[in-house]
Amino acid sequence: MADYLYAGIAVNDYAAALAWYERLFGRPPTFFPHDTEAVWELAEYRSVYVVQRPEHAGHALHTILVDDLDAVVAQIAERGLDPTKRETYSNGVRKTTYHDPDGNEIGFGGAPLQSS
Repeated sequence: MADYLYAGIAVNDYAAALAWYERLFGRPPTFFPHDTEAVWELAEYRSVYVVQRPEHAGHALHTILVDDLDAVVAQIAERGLDPTKRETYSNGVRKTTYHDPDGNEIGFGGAPLQSS
C-alpha cells in the first residue's frame, strides 16, 4: 500500500528549524532539494523534510515508530532536547512527543516496556 513516505513539516524560520531538527535527528540532513528545504532519510524510502512555508508552519503531527524508544529519547536528551509530553496508551504502547519552535509535533513511539 505505502512503499514510500515523504513527510513534510512547514516552518517559519528555516535556519532555526534546520538546527533544531539536526539536534532531534542527531545528524545533518541527507540532502537539500533547494535553499529552504532539508530532507532526512530515516529509512530506505522513508523521509522527513522541513521547508520554509510560514503560512503553514506549526501544524505538523508526525509520529515515528522506533525499536528502542528509551535509547532514542536518551540520545535526543544528550543533544539538549527534552520531550514536551510522555504517554502510555491502554495497550502499553508508549509515545514521547517533542515540539519544534513553531509548535510542530514530532513524536516517537515504541512498544511497551518488557518486564524482566
